[in-house]
Amino acid sequence: MNLLNAIILGVVEGLTEFLPISSTAHLILTNKILNIPQTDFASFFDVVIQSGAILAIIFLYFQYVLRNKNLWGKLFLSFLPTAVVGLILQKIIKKYFFNSIDLIVSAMFLVGIFFIVFEVFFGNKNLKKDILEMSFFEAFLIGLGQSLAVVPGVSRAGAVILTMMILGFKRDQSAIYSFLLAAPTIFAASGLEIIKSDFNFFTGSNLQMLIIGFFVSFITALLVVRWFLNFLKTKTLIIFGIYRIILSIIFFFFFKK
Repeated sequence: MNLLNAIILGVVEGLTEFLPISSTAHLILTNKILNIPQTDFASFFDVVIQSGAILAIIFLYFQYVLRNKNLWGKLFLSFLPTAVVGLILQKIIKKYFFNSIDLIVSAMFLVGIFFIVFEVFFGNKNLKKDILEMSFFEAFLIGLGQSLAVVPGVSRAGAVILTMMILGFKRDQSAIYSFLLAAPTIFAASGLEIIKSDFNFFTGSNLQMLIIGFFVSFITALLVVRWFLNFLKTKTLIIFGIYRIILSIIFFFFFKK
């Protein structure tokens, strides 16, 4: 990996982390296109730059979360299912899920179909709830939805937004909650990887690439989050469903060569 690779991957992470299109699938595809060897550092880098995107959420929503303390317990409850599933299936996820192109392609394709079907048949009905009206039971259901994102290609943001829309939450409110829920989820994953690495990658050129990727991801995510919320105020998720289907087909044939 070189500095240009670090910049490109940072941009890709920042662009895709909060959109319902699977940042993991995009990073896997980008690494393949750039011919980056799948070393321990490359895997570690992908996790760390996710924290850059999460820093953008903290920057934008820190005051909002402080003002709305009733969300704290609900965010924790939504975080729990993913934490439990991630810890239990950690080895299986890394060894099998991330190396199964068929699984990734299928997840991208099926969730894309779900987006389109939901929007066509239910998208204009009963999407009225605000996240401040959320019950603890709904928070837990949202957490169960997010836990499906341990499968690469599902998209953490996509799983949360779709689950919340099924429960009747507005599109933009669903996106905001998915942003907030990303903070404990991804920081927990990043922290675990950093601890397991014994900080061996925070030296020399590796440290330089981590810093660059982190801040490129941060800046890109800031811009994308603002655009996405404005988009959802007047548009549906159908375009993302179509994009996922097209990308899954490209992904399938690219990796089958």
